[in-house]
Amino acid sequence: MKYYLIAGEPSGDLHGANLIGGLRNVDPAAEFRFWGGDRMAEAGGRVNLRKHYRETSFFGIVQVLRNLRTIKRQMRECQADVAAFAPDVLILVDYPGFNMKMARWAKEHGIRTFYYIAPKVWAWREWRVKAIRRYVDRLFIIFPFECEYFRRKGIEPIFEGNPLVDALEARRETLPTAEEFRRRHGLDERPIVALVAGSRRGEIRDNLPLMARLSERFPGHQFVVTAVPWLERSLYEQYMAGSGLRYVCDETYETLHVAEAAVVTSGTATLETALLGIPEVVVYRTLWFQVKLQP
Repeated sequence: MKYYLIAGEPSGDLHGANLIGGLRNVDPAAEFRFWGGDRMAEAGGRVNLRKHYRETSFFGIVQVLRNLRTIKRQMRECQADVAAFAPDVLILVDYPGFNMKMARWAKEHGIRTFYYIAPKVWAWREWRVKAIRRYVDRLFIIFPFECEYFRRKGIEPIFEGNPLVDALEARRETLPTAEEFRRRHGLDERPIVALVAGSRRGEIRDNLPLMARLSERFPGHQFVVTAVPWLERSLYEQYMAGSGLRYVCDETYETLHVAEAAVVTSGTATLETALLGIPEVVVYRTLWFQVKLQP
């Protein structure tokens, strides 16, 4: 079969990559094309990566309005590429702002559509339930309570577990001890607090300065920023200057594993932190009018 996947952010890239691996196991002759990231490219072939999420990730009403023309152009590009590939199924991975529009387009063009990791309509924008019911052929969920929720809405979802649980279990045996981690990064013996500031530029800008100020109040702990590899180090350093924060890149699970506690920007990382059993404070900062605009 031919599969076209669309993921628009790092967590979707991880889940999309794992899904590609699972599909290959049951369908060795599978053909893939996708919008996603490096993990999906590694799993499904870099030549099949049509657009990287670095080019498509716009978050918040301000960024969306500033890039509206770009978003519309990218939507047309994606639709044209899906049509040219003519997949047996289009698989939408989270990323509802973009993917719900793709679901409608696919339905109008007779393309079978699966939604993997349902939009969190039980938390906000519940009006999307009608669109899911109308445009999505199969809905795959990752939380058990969503089964009853979507059934009440006239949708029979499919629950096969949470992929984050599998991803963490696969990594757990390779995670370092606290001593190994400290030695690798030149840390002292003070308890470690992980700072997970987000995966987007705007999230780093809005949340990391607050975290840096927090660290000043707890000199008996050392605070470690878990950076993501697709953002340059200088972005972090401008908010870390003079704070005593330590920088660690592409080792979020490793840092959380050895931490006594964590301060986490709301998102996928909050669940990952909880699954690792680390006490956490969840934060999110944005412009006041963006909060007011959320329905």
